[in-house]
Amino acid sequence: MANDRIADHGLLADGRSAALVDRDGSVNWWSPERFDAPSVFARLLDPDGGHWSLRPHGRFEVHRAYLPGTLVLRTVFRTRQGEVAVTDGLALEPGARGHEIGRRSPRALVRVVEGISGVVPMTMSYCPRFEYARRDAYLVPENGALRVTAGPTTLTLTGTRPLVAATDQVILDFEVHAGQREVFTLGYAPTYGTAPAVPDPRHPDPLAETVRGWQSWADEHPFHGDHADLVQRNALVLQGLTYQPSGAVVAAATTSLPEELGGDRNYDYRYAWLRDFCLTLRALWVAACPTEAGRLFDWVASAVGRVGANRVPVMFGVEGERDLDEQTMETLRGYADSRPVRVGNQAWRQRQLDVPGEVLDAAWRLRDHLTPMPDPIRDLLRDLADQAAANWRKPDAGMWEARDAERHYLSSKVYCWVALDRAVRFGDRLGNADEVARWARQRDEVREVILRQGWNAGVGAFTGAFGSDRLDASVLVMPIIGFLPAADPRMRATIDLIDQRLGHGGLVRRWDGDPATFHLCSFWLVQCLALAGERDRAARLFETVASRANDLGLFAEQLDAHTGEQLGNFPQAFSHIGLILAAWQLSTASTGATYSEEGFP
Repeated sequence: MANDRIADHGLLADGRSAALVDRDGSVNWWSPERFDAPSVFARLLDPDGGHWSLRPHGRFEVHRAYLPGTLVLRTVFRTRQGEVAVTDGLALEPGARGHEIGRRSPRALVRVVEGISGVVPMTMSYCPRFEYARRDAYLVPENGALRVTAGPTTLTLTGTRPLVAATDQVILDFEVHAGQREVFTLGYAPTYGTAPAVPDPRHPDPLAETVRGWQSWADEHPFHGDHADLVQRNALVLQGLTYQPSGAVVAAATTSLPEELGGDRNYDYRYAWLRDFCLTLRALWVAACPTEAGRLFDWVASAVGRVGANRVPVMFGVEGERDLDEQTMETLRGYADSRPVRVGNQAWRQRQLDVPGEVLDAAWRLRDHLTPMPDPIRDLLRDLADQAAANWRKPDAGMWEARDAERHYLSSKVYCWVALDRAVRFGDRLGNADEVARWARQRDEVREVILRQGWNAGVGAFTGAFGSDRLDASVLVMPIIGFLPAADPRMRATIDLIDQRLGHGGLVRRWDGDPATFHLCSFWLVQCLALAGERDRAARLFETVASRANDLGLFAEQLDAHTGEQLGNFPQAFSHIGLILAAWQLSTASTGATYSEEGFP
């Protein structure tokens, strides 16, 4: 089997892990223990990487959609013999509602087959491959179920149909009549731990509690602005990318999906970047979900620990692990033969000077929910402000995580200014009078240097790094975070030049030579245009970018503007964050409001 397109997949999530299921009913990715754990299905990265397929025989047409307010996916297959629906979900704990969903999920994948009309012949193929396809295992019958154990991982497949194993896989053919239902449940358990209770396939509606759990969260988070349904759907995706036991938000559900087909920029994004985490907090603030700010900042403080003069970590495992050294998985051929397949991400060792500013900005936006401020959070924010003051003159790897050399990236300097500016605004909630005065002096010096060295008169724009003549879309953050108004002549010239030289039909690349457009940058351009007073133009661009999502509203990291192919890890938190914040900016513009330092997200 050839690789499915990245955009063919839908996301299932349970607050601990994510599964990806394609339009043909094949689960092609799942790491059931947690987001960044070894996979049991990795067909997305290799035709022989493991899968669980459930589909009609022969040819069919597909219509699919999430059940309203959920990440439970219903796929309707239309065949010449009739119609059948397959409803897929990662189960939530019974009774969990609102912010409690996902914290104690049973780690079970439930698939419900329902006959709609006619008699439809179906086939199921179940073929687990453990630890990134490095290990096969025997399927063993056990009390009407099939159990398979490979080292620390045990999977148990149960169903309303008899299951017969052929050594290491199951092939099951059966018919579904109109009104008939069959249910299959695949549960994960640690081999040497306690197996959680999984939904009983004989239950009248084994996904009912999962649906109610997701809908309770959606009902608690209405968005009252333009594109309300779209914002809520994207907020659900961000919730699906959150490891609920700790509150960590992963950058994406996958590893090693390429930025360029056949290329080697294939990285593992199943970790929690502080940058992504803080942008997610801003997006959820917009989407009416600020109430867990304290818990989530507790995770940041716990994961980072005491900073002092040490380098600020930029990313973690979902429970706060720091050592994320890369390995290459030789057992997987890579999506569309794009090698290498990586597990771990060496960016954890980088210096990225924008991170303190991201954290302090998120804290400032959510300050009302951090009152009274716990001592560990106060200590962290004070340390990060001191780090920005001490390090802003240094080069770094930048937010695009360059692996060739450190540079004086403009966006990194701007976020150093943000860190100091927000610390000054916090005032005596963070530091004494001398500390606040020192932060203010450093803030003003950073700003002066940015305006003097960041502007390239020959190019007629702010460029990506000091002394560079290369445009970089990361400088679009300058008006978004309040460093410089979008209507400032220098900023406006930069916005227009980025649109002209890095844009392609309204979509924006990160830099000249970037092989594909980057969804977040395109949404940044929407925000900048809205802030510059061009609300109608911004709205048109928003519609263009939003329309590039797949049929379920999901975005990868990038898009090939020539072929329309989604590229990079999927679904990508950055992309969904960008949509939410752009929709908010358009809603603000439609009210006639202007930029406000106190109210800007």
